[in-house]
Amino acid sequence: MTPIRALLPTDLGRVFEINQANTPEVGSVDPDRLDFIVQESAIALGAVEAGEVVGFVLVLPPGSPYDSVNYRWFADRGDDIMYLDRVAVEAEHRGRGLGRSLYSAVFDRISSEYPEIARLGLEVNVEPPNPGSMAFHLTLGFIEVGRQRTPYGGVVSLMERAVGSDG
Repeated sequence: MTPIRALLPTDLGRVFEINQANTPEVGSVDPDRLDFIVQESAIALGAVEAGEVVGFVLVLPPGSPYDSVNYRWFADRGDDIMYLDRVAVEAEHRGRGLGRSLYSAVFDRISSEYPEIARLGLEVNVEPPNPGSMAFHLTLGFIEVGRQRTPYGGVVSLMERAVGSDG
């Protein structure tokens, strides 16, 4: 089983590489913007194999100054929701359950460290379509609670799941 651990400052270069290799499924960012997102994250975890990050997840708490339109949409829904900004796994490591392990670690962390948080929100691209991500999130128990057009011309499905629910 691949260990999941907190991201370290020295992981930022790998996280950036993985992020950029996974666009447009996750938004493209420059290294400074990614560093800001990591610093703002209440939960920043990496899946590590042979000492190297091969996947990561970043989750922001309520009250962040993060200016993402998708984060803002969830922030307006209450202070009991965290926002999963991005999750990505290197292509050669997909299909082995790393995504599921990262999500499991996120839910465990929220349950143990943030008892005031009831829901986890995120978005999945609808235009351009990302059917694999949509199917994955549905199997984890996420439901669509809205849709919005992004400033980048796409459309996203805004999804959430109760923290204590089984997915």
